[in-house]
Amino acid sequence: MRILLVEDEIALSNAVKKILEQQGYFVDAVYDGISAIEYVQMADYDLMILDVMLPRLNGFEVVKILRKDHVDTPILMLTAKSAMTDKVSGLNYGADDYMTKPFDTEELLARVGALTRRKGSVVVNSLDFKDLSLDLHSAVLSCGKETVQLSRKEFEVLKVLLYNPSMTISTESLIVKVWGAESDASDNNVEVYISFIRKKLKYLSSCVTIRKIQGLGYRVEGNP
Repeated sequence: MRILLVEDEIALSNAVKKILEQQGYFVDAVYDGISAIEYVQMADYDLMILDVMLPRLNGFEVVKILRKDHVDTPILMLTAKSAMTDKVSGLNYGADDYMTKPFDTEELLARVGALTRRKGSVVVNSLDFKDLSLDLHSAVLSCGKETVQLSRKEFEVLKVLLYNPSMTISTESLIVKVWGAESDASDNNVEVYISFIRKKLKYLSSCVTIRKIQGLGYRVEGNP
């Protein structure tokens, strides 16, 4: 199950992302309204958690644009605003639920669960591509009867690539998703971990390879 988290407070975004991932959700985090719309246009999400006070485009405008474009992804608005008029506005624009900060973790998870059940989705335990299977709880990568344990960063990098097998993921996106928007990680960090993963794919004798598209990024491919 895939969630798009749109929150410009980096520390809060990281905390919520960690909470959700511990429950088995796959979370993409972005930090402004324009990026939120761009991500929804590129991928299918089971839920969007959307702050109201965002740079570039506020949450209300994001909801209006998405609903006008007939995007029916459930939206949970998460904001410091507690005035009834803000709640009514969000719901009138097309949001499905509304929470105010600070929030209780258990309540957040309950609301997320209710909204995703409403869409009829289930939490996945593994990502499968060609002859590979990545366990999302243990970070164990398997191919047939062979298995190998991934390090945390190897797991995060490969998880992003396997969740988007038909897409070329830019180096910048990998850095943001794996190291965080505030990180000083560079292209070299990504290349190092891609190299580690390639060695493990070779060890497993998998038909899957990671291809570097010069100037664009990386994508997973499977040989026949």
